[in-house]
Amino acid sequence: MTLDTVLDGTAAVFMLVGGLMSLAAGIGLVRFPDLHSRMHAATKPQVLGLLMLVLSAAIMWRSWSWVAIALLAWGLMILTAPVSAHVVGRAGYRTKHMRADLLADDELASAVDRLSRQRGVRREVKDD
Repeated sequence: MTLDTVLDGTAAVFMLVGGLMSLAAGIGLVRFPDLHSRMHAATKPQVLGLLMLVLSAAIMWRSWSWVAIALLAWGLMILTAPVSAHVVGRAGYRTKHMRADLLADDELASAVDRLSRQRGVRREVKDD
C-alpha cells in the first residue's frame, strides 16, 4: 500500500461520513416535529458534515494552500451556524411556532413581557 492509496481511502471515508451527516441534517429538518429539534438538526450534524467534507477535499488536493482555504470555509460555517439558529429560534418564539410544553424553563418570557409593557403592547399567553 502506498501513501496515495491510504490518503485516498481516508478521503473517501471522510467524504462518506460527511455526506451521511449532511443527509442526517436534511432528514432531521423534514422529520423532526418542533422548531427546536429542527434547529438542532440544521446546525450540529451539518457543521460536522461540512468538516468531514472539507477535510476530505484537503486530503484529495494534497496542497497546503488549499487546506487553509478549506479551513477558512469551515470556520465561517462555525461562526454563522449558531447565529442563524439563534435568529430562527427567536423568530419561532415570537411567531409562536414552538411547543411550549417541551420547554423546561421559558427564560425569554420575562424579557418579552418587560419589552411589551414598555412598548404598550399586550402579549397573549396561551394556556393549554
